[in-house]
Amino acid sequence: MKEKKALPVLQVTGRRKEAVARVRIRPGEGRIIVNRKPLEEYFPSASHRYHALGALRVADFDIKGRYDIDATIDGGGISGQAGALRLGVARALVELDPDLKSVLKHEKLLTRDARVKESKKYGLKKARKAPQYSKR
Repeated sequence: MKEKKALPVLQVTGRRKEAVARVRIRPGEGRIIVNRKPLEEYFPSASHRYHALGALRVADFDIKGRYDIDATIDGGGISGQAGALRLGVARALVELDPDLKSVLKHEKLLTRDARVKESKKYGLKKARKAPQYSKR
């Protein structure tokens, strides 16, 4: 009896703001699934889809008929989740093909965007907004 050979699965993490994306790439037909939904259903906005798949476009990497992308995204808002997915996909592409690293790095797709929300200060309404000053 022949043993089934395990298909290689590549798993990487991408982060943006409060969002964390765990991206898995495996051999497949070219489907992109995010939180068990197709990409078009999870990101209804075309601009978020465009942003999330920026790494595939810049690297000119065609996954159709070759790889499936399965992502699990937690936390943050829709924009942060798209950015986290973009970083995860870029890191996965470098794992698949190390030659793409220079192209992706030149487009700054391998750099984690460290900008996060500034914490609120006591005595203030938000991080910097103060209560209205009243002279009398």
